[in-house]
Amino acid sequence: MNHTNKAPSKEGALSYSQKIAISGMMMALYVVTVYLTQSFSFGAYQIRIATAIYAMAYFFPFLILPLGAANCLSNLLFGGLGIMDVIGGFAVGVITTSLMVLIRRLGLPKWTTAIPIILAPGFGVPIYLHILLNMPYWPLTLNLLVGQAVAGAVGALIVITLSKLNIPALKGRS
Repeated sequence: MNHTNKAPSKEGALSYSQKIAISGMMMALYVVTVYLTQSFSFGAYQIRIATAIYAMAYFFPFLILPLGAANCLSNLLFGGLGIMDVIGGFAVGVITTSLMVLIRRLGLPKWTTAIPIILAPGFGVPIYLHILLNMPYWPLTLNLLVGQAVAGAVGALIVITLSKLNIPALKGRS
């Protein structure tokens, strides 16, 4: 691993410093987005638009852990539901972003990036949220799936739009 600020030798590859910088920016973007939308990002009825940012792992696989950590941090700072929500948020973030990377590696259509953003949080978060809120699993799941559909559409739009732009840092990533 290149731990210097020198440009990497492989054409188009990012340096360690660039990966750290991108990770920090994406984590900050996620946390700030949750903060600005916290009135509808938590609870039994939620639209967490910040999960659309998971789509960036399609281009940058090294974002798997940082975006999981961003979800963890957001739940810690703004969620108020305790350690189960913090750990659960991390797990759901890692699973969702891992699926973004898998979609890219399998060469699936870009629109399919919406699917993990909808389904992983939609089915995963209610696993622990139904215990914390003392509510039935399936109604919570339905509510989260509806809310995540918005984030999934935005995430897919991010991938489709950025793929069309001539941004060297996004080309050939997998």
